[in-house]
Amino acid sequence: METPNITGERIKEYLAQGKRFDGRKPEEFREISIETGVSKKAEGSARVKIGKTEVIVGVKMDVTEPYADSANKGNLMVSAELLPLSSERFEGGPPKFPAIEVGRLTDRAIRESKFIDMEKLCIKEGEKVWAVFIDIYSLNYDGNLIDAAGIAAVAALKSARMPKYDEETGKIVYGELTDKKIPLSKDFPIIITAHKIGDKWLVDPTLEEEDVSETKVTIGATEEGSISSIQKGESKEIGIEEFEHVLDMTEKVRKKVFSTIKESI
Repeated sequence: METPNITGERIKEYLAQGKRFDGRKPEEFREISIETGVSKKAEGSARVKIGKTEVIVGVKMDVTEPYADSANKGNLMVSAELLPLSSERFEGGPPKFPAIEVGRLTDRAIRESKFIDMEKLCIKEGEKVWAVFIDIYSLNYDGNLIDAAGIAAVAALKSARMPKYDEETGKIVYGELTDKKIPLSKDFPIIITAHKIGDKWLVDPTLEEEDVSETKVTIGATEEGSISSIQKGESKEIGIEEFEHVLDMTEKVRKKVFSTIKESI
């Protein structure tokens, strides 16, 4: 069976009828799969697939000095690398905007939701704290990397075990994990991004749909609807009524996604 020629105009025509080329409804996600413990070297790790889009996230920990404005809190650093092996659109070298965007949106959703109890990562105020490093890598790109990265980051954090810390030397004994988990809240955030194509909104776009998206809104929130982050992308403006529609749509989608992934993470 030949792959149809999916143009931007045909995507808009289908959406006008409430249809998508892969048979989904506008508010429907592709199949989500989650696997944890995929790296033997990381303190926590996860591989997430949404349709053909695939990302892997690793969590590493270290002991370092706290930031000057948060002497009694641990440090959090999130970075993303969009690998050339995942798409011919990505190149090696310094991170470009798409990679920076994935990292920052994941960071904001986790940090502002207070998912990690940063104060419990303090070893000695003003001197030593735990630092949590979240590294995101794309393995296959078929649209919606942002939402996949957010789910994978949460799954990796929840699966992580803290490494052994030698108080006498003040150093971590890498390779020796304890039974202690990273201090996390029971309520975890996920990221849902809504895209506008023509006058219709949808979630979890394929690559072809993402390419013709005119604007997008990314929302990080918990299952109960506590919003930790909102960011609008692309250049086209949206009105107040449209934004209210996006909030309603993503809330319904979020509940469905949570019901799908809760047992896995």
